[in-house]
Amino acid sequence: MSQPRRIGNAEIAELLARTAELLAIDGANAFRVRAYRNAADTVATHPESIAAMVAYEADLTVLKGVGKDIAAGIEALVATGRLPALEALGARVPLGLLEVVQVPSVGPKRANVLWLQRDVTNLDDLEREARAGRLAGLPGFGVTTEANILRGIDGVRRRQTQVRLSDAEALAAPLLALIASAPGVTRAAVAGSLRRGRETIGDVDLLAAANDSAAAMATLREAEEVQEVLVSGDTKTSVLLTGRLQADLRVVPENSYGAAWAYFTGSKAHNVALRQRAIDRGLELSEYGLMRPDGVTVAAAEEAEVYAALGLAWIPPELREDRGEIEAAAAGTLPVLLELRDVRGDLHWHTTWSDGADDPQAMLDACAERGYAYAAITDHSQALRMTGGLDAAKLARQWEALDAVDAERARIGKATPVLLRGLEVDILKDGSLDLDEAWLARLDLVIVSVHSHFGLHQADQTERMVRAVQHPHVNVLAHPTGRLLGRRDGYDVDLEAVFAAAAEAGVAIECNASPSRLDANDVDLMRAVRAGCTVVINTDAHTLRGLDDMRFGVLTARRAWLTTEQVLNSWSLERVRHFLARTP
Repeated sequence: MSQPRRIGNAEIAELLARTAELLAIDGANAFRVRAYRNAADTVATHPESIAAMVAYEADLTVLKGVGKDIAAGIEALVATGRLPALEALGARVPLGLLEVVQVPSVGPKRANVLWLQRDVTNLDDLEREARAGRLAGLPGFGVTTEANILRGIDGVRRRQTQVRLSDAEALAAPLLALIASAPGVTRAAVAGSLRRGRETIGDVDLLAAANDSAAAMATLREAEEVQEVLVSGDTKTSVLLTGRLQADLRVVPENSYGAAWAYFTGSKAHNVALRQRAIDRGLELSEYGLMRPDGVTVAAAEEAEVYAALGLAWIPPELREDRGEIEAAAAGTLPVLLELRDVRGDLHWHTTWSDGADDPQAMLDACAERGYAYAAITDHSQALRMTGGLDAAKLARQWEALDAVDAERARIGKATPVLLRGLEVDILKDGSLDLDEAWLARLDLVIVSVHSHFGLHQADQTERMVRAVQHPHVNVLAHPTGRLLGRRDGYDVDLEAVFAAAAEAGVAIECNASPSRLDANDVDLMRAVRAGCTVVINTDAHTLRGLDDMRFGVLTARRAWLTTEQVLNSWSLERVRHFLARTP
């Protein structure tokens, strides 16, 4: 008999957020709407599985923003797969209005009017009514509103798919360079979710300091990457870039730059908490500075000064998600986060022996250029036929070739990086491994991963992966959800159970640094560490250039509050070998 599916935190948070929006559209009490929104934010970033908490009858009301009614609803959701409040709302409020409220000129109150007076129930209905000119006569609407709504509909449809962190970074870099070189600009930087290192980006936020903003604004408007100028004024210019990604430039005076950089970096929840801390001290915080009631500036020029004036240590941007960083900064307990320079090796990459573009020697040389002390070759096993994966016979031939590589490197005096011989071994449908026991025992490093049967029931997928990590020769579980950002959701698996099994077995959880994966993500990495797992950050590189992706993995690890102590490949080779040997 199949086991009930365990619902994840992201899904619970999404349903709570939907409930909040539908309540707002339905004209519910503002406090009730806010309660569901706050609960959604808390659940989305909570490092422990909410479903697991329900299973052991934890008191959910200890979570920030979760009251008795919402806690009861979450418990019902975990038990039945349905959120009672959302079910009740969905029976009377059209779910398509959740898209309508995303249009900037609409909002819940206008959505209510549109629904009740023009029978607008989705984005298509809204576009039809706006194009027909049937909105101007409604309360709170006008001709200008109609035009803004049409533009806003286009924006919502564009933003329904966000871009990957690496793609947004590539689009932002040339713009930032142009703005930094504009006459009168003294400082320029990225802000927003891009600076915080989020895995996908909805728009690019840029900040510049200049006493006269005209040159900076003109520079952005005239950039060749700009397809359309949406709005441009003295303090802000918004444009659409190639690929229809929006970029927003804000220009502030030099003496406000620090406060503005903090403000526009966010996140929203982090900023709300900072502003409340300012209010508690009789101050006001905005993008222009931390001010006393008499208008005197307390701090503004530098971020660190603003945080210090609020009694806080400077908080790294990656942590600014209101996950306890403000409390830690106040107590002086912020972690010393992992940095790219701390990484001593890359333990997952591919060569021409399977589906890589470069041979082992070239990959090793590239690892040497990055200053690595060790590196692991981990081509695919035989189950992935399209990759030219290795069976026992081909693996034996590879090792002969690697003997020659090692001998040549020794002859010319290349002592580092030390080459570890590994393999990325497929987890088969039943949880067994795609390589015989004799070879598994010989390998320096055994990475296991799922590349097939993504549609298994959650219980079966979980059992499959738990069995794999419990194998005595396994060292690392690679890209544990199997997702591809913007292309494929992860398979349905109870990660809490997998992490618990991996921790008990001494198996590391991979943060795959490929920008198309970033798997496990920051929240899941926090859960893995909480379960007792060690993390390893690997590029899964299939080309020399792919080795550069390590920095995206480090960004993700920093968002998970990780330090060198928690990341395997920031350790010495001796300590890594000890871990791989799975000895106490």
